[in-house]
Amino acid sequence: MTSEPVRRARLLVIAAFFVAAGAGAAQEPVVGVADPESLFTDSNPKLNANKQATLHIMKDLLQCNHWDEADKWLTARYVQHNPNVASGRDGVVKFFGTRPKTPTCDKLTTKIVAVLADGDLVTVVIPREQKDPKDPTKTYTTTWFDMWRFVDGKADEHWDPATKPIR
Repeated sequence: MTSEPVRRARLLVIAAFFVAAGAGAAQEPVVGVADPESLFTDSNPKLNANKQATLHIMKDLLQCNHWDEADKWLTARYVQHNPNVASGRDGVVKFFGTRPKTPTCDKLTTKIVAVLADGDLVTVVIPREQKDPKDPTKTYTTTWFDMWRFVDGKADEHWDPATKPIR
């Protein structure tokens, strides 16, 4: 059986690969799948539960801004590794919670490339469109990832490649 630190390192390497794969100068566009919700299922009951909780985080919280439901999907401790958002469920709700709430939230519309689950970790790979720094009239696609660690069905820790903005 693989040790926990080795397993986590492997998942981070896989996620870093997806991020790096979208960073080339000459590239194929990064695109999502036709039915992103289909990626949030697994034959393993524990992985399926974690993927389903991730789907709710992606859809109910991040897409539809139903942050009044954050206690269903995030632990109170929620450790945040994004340098722009405070740790703790309250800190995340404060950061995102002022965005307008979508009245209905039936289907995930976020484009998704892949959803990977292993043990208590779920990683979601997302295409991102950016302005070309060499020519602001052009854009290119790259890859973003979010990874959550779950405890008792709720996200307890989060990673992404965010950096502090240049001011």
